[in-house]
Amino acid sequence: MSLKRMTSQELAHKVINGDRLFILDVRNTDEFDHWRIEGKGIEIINEPYFNLLEGVDHLAKSLPKDEPILTVCAKGGSSEFIGEQLVDAGFEQIYSLEGGMKAWSEHLEPVKIASFDHGGALYQFVRLGKGCLSYMLVSDGQAAVIDATRMIDVYQDFAKKRSLTIKYIFDTHLHADHISGGRALAEAIGASATYYLPPKDAEEVTYSYEPLVEGHNVVVGQSKINVQPIYSPGHTIGSTSFVIDDKYLLTGDILFVESIGRPDLAGKAEAWVADLRETLYNTYQQLSKELIVCPAHFSHMSEMDGTGAVKATLGELFKKNEGLQVHDEETFRKMVTENLPPQPNAYMDIRQVNMGKHKPNIEQQREMEMGPNRCAVHYKLRRME
Repeated sequence: MSLKRMTSQELAHKVINGDRLFILDVRNTDEFDHWRIEGKGIEIINEPYFNLLEGVDHLAKSLPKDEPILTVCAKGGSSEFIGEQLVDAGFEQIYSLEGGMKAWSEHLEPVKIASFDHGGALYQFVRLGKGCLSYMLVSDGQAAVIDATRMIDVYQDFAKKRSLTIKYIFDTHLHADHISGGRALAEAIGASATYYLPPKDAEEVTYSYEPLVEGHNVVVGQSKINVQPIYSPGHTIGSTSFVIDDKYLLTGDILFVESIGRPDLAGKAEAWVADLRETLYNTYQQLSKELIVCPAHFSHMSEMDGTGAVKATLGELFKKNEGLQVHDEETFRKMVTENLPPQPNAYMDIRQVNMGKHKPNIEQQREMEMGPNRCAVHYKLRRME
């Protein structure tokens, strides 16, 4: 018997498939309570590393003997040490998560969510460890990337394997919970790629960009897949949604499957609450209810379907999403200004990075992003997990 390693990709497939997996998380309890691996088939317990230095005998009764056990820590080293102890104690199917929670936070799992009649496709890149969703629209050898994370090599490798040229890069808004990879991806590709950003979110940025404005459609490839911007403020003053091929509505951080966007991450909750309500209850209400909503984040695994995709029709959300059921304006105002979860980790610093004003190194970027996304208001749950 020996300790085996499990990659983040292998773990991602288990989470998406709902496979049974027992996890022993050996991080400190406060870190575990703040953020952990979740999934339909996941059973997880926390026992801090320092409680296991003298042995694992006292933990043996809490662990299954006849199924795989995955040990998890922050970076991978502590979990390997504890995993070896479990092997020595007679457990046969012991794995350690390679790279720990840092690697899990950075993994992107591409999921195909649409094949268009005229040859194009839409892919959703699911960041399971953080709840971020980004997209790649492809057609006739061209590609557009929307809301890219800082792990830009994933999009480049994906495009290269499919002989695609990334021509357009969009951010639906200036992000506050994670570092955007949009500008870095455009710079890596060079002059052939154009980076778009809503101008109302870009008043303080230090770099050049192409304004993303309503009425300025972008066509990807020769098969006429239209990327139609819709001005939809509320999460930020410049938030912009896309209607793609008259079938898909990319809502950024305005509307999620089980919640709605929060307006306070630029310190503008009271000022932007009216914009948020206008977007949700008027602008979106006028769109086709057959549009399939594809958000930029998710908060709970229940928002994911059996294929690993996070999406729902707009009509379904107007019936089931409680954030769209609050008809009294004052009740709505209180909901999005008073019942908010904690703000994202280092969100002000992340905004500075996304403006180009701060340039942290890779390790600093990882530390800034650690933890779950917190871009949503949960009217019923009133918390993010």
